[in-house]
Amino acid sequence: MPPQTRYARSGDLHIAYQTLGDGPRDLVLVDQWFSNVDAAWEFPPLARLMTQLASFSRLIVFDKRGTGLSDPVALDALPTIEGWGDDLRAVLDAVGSERAALMSGVGASYVTLVFAATHPARTSALVLVDPYARFARAPDYPIGMPVDRLPEDLERLRASWGVDGGTMTFLAPNLLANRTLAAQYLRYERQSASPGAARAMISALYESDVRDILPAIQVPTLVISHSQGARIGPAHGRYIVERVPGARFVELPGSENYVWAGDIQPLTAEVEEFLTGVRPVAEPDRVLATVLFTDLVGSTARAAELGDAEWRRLLGEHEQEVRTALERFRGHEVKTTGDGFLATFDGPARAVRCAFAIRDAVASHGMAVRAGLHTGEIELTGTDVAGIAVHIAARICALAGPGEVLVSSTVKDLAAGAGLAFETRGTQSLKGVPGEWVLFEAAS
Repeated sequence: MPPQTRYARSGDLHIAYQTLGDGPRDLVLVDQWFSNVDAAWEFPPLARLMTQLASFSRLIVFDKRGTGLSDPVALDALPTIEGWGDDLRAVLDAVGSERAALMSGVGASYVTLVFAATHPARTSALVLVDPYARFARAPDYPIGMPVDRLPEDLERLRASWGVDGGTMTFLAPNLLANRTLAAQYLRYERQSASPGAARAMISALYESDVRDILPAIQVPTLVISHSQGARIGPAHGRYIVERVPGARFVELPGSENYVWAGDIQPLTAEVEEFLTGVRPVAEPDRVLATVLFTDLVGSTARAAELGDAEWRRLLGEHEQEVRTALERFRGHEVKTTGDGFLATFDGPARAVRCAFAIRDAVASHGMAVRAGLHTGEIELTGTDVAGIAVHIAARICALAGPGEVLVSSTVKDLAAGAGLAFETRGTQSLKGVPGEWVLFEAAS
């Protein structure tokens, strides 16, 4: 269950916050300038990041004034960096934290940089992920974004906020291909701020410049930059490191500028070692899930028959129908696999019924799909999944015939009592998987 949301008083404003974990040190996560402490738990990558950080700290998260569950502000009276710092201090007071480490990403680093310089007695350490001390280009800051591009960027952000890419268009465009992840994140954006507030606040961030305060930061500082950052490259991080006394720089592979994106294990390992002095032993996240693979049968011949344009249209319809079925049966789209899908479910019966829905939708277009399912322990590796259970489901799918939903005995046994019928397909050998496997065809 998500932690309880409470409110701190920052002047006359109410600031929403949560705490989780019981580690020996306090850590405040300021992911971006916007947030929603309740909705964050409905976005799995961010929830996973917070859970990992809370494994070695008492993690504190909060919604700055004008965002999320905190009191709103008028667009003609935008919060200042100083005001957001007041919110941070109010939350620290409310939770009884005398001194805390601060961790922030991209533009939110303005807040933590200024707070660390202004309140060193309340800041034990500073962790900055893909930060910048100035965004716009200047004669003495050639690594910044060209000023003449900023108005167009702001309008694109306003128009796409929460509905058509939002900040993902700039900070992690590759993730837009994962429709499920993108939809979840856009919902989080909508719950965190309005398009008008987003445009106004990002415009203010574009105009901000905190370079002059960098030499005044005297707390231990770690800067982490992604080597191929889509929007914020490592040059911004190096600039800060060169001016903050004793700061340490770490460059990690990756192109996403979100703190939560991709494989977060290397990032959280760096943070834990920096704050505790001990580097954790990497252990992949493992969960029990039902894995579904689907594959269109005879797609190459059908594409040749229809022609490229008509095939692309039909394939687009198929993809939308699959995603509709996944949403209906609470499936999680992992990725597309050529003409098929890889998805996971928290229940085998829902996974089987989703496969039926996909099969029936495909049949209405005069095509057939094969599906394979297995329930087992999977490893969560960023936005992908791995492990023997994934391989088993893929091999079962390969053995299925047109229109068949083929499952392992594990799926059949766990779905007992769900009103599903199964017909034995005998014992099979699965390529690359030890032992013999009893398979069943699910019948609707």
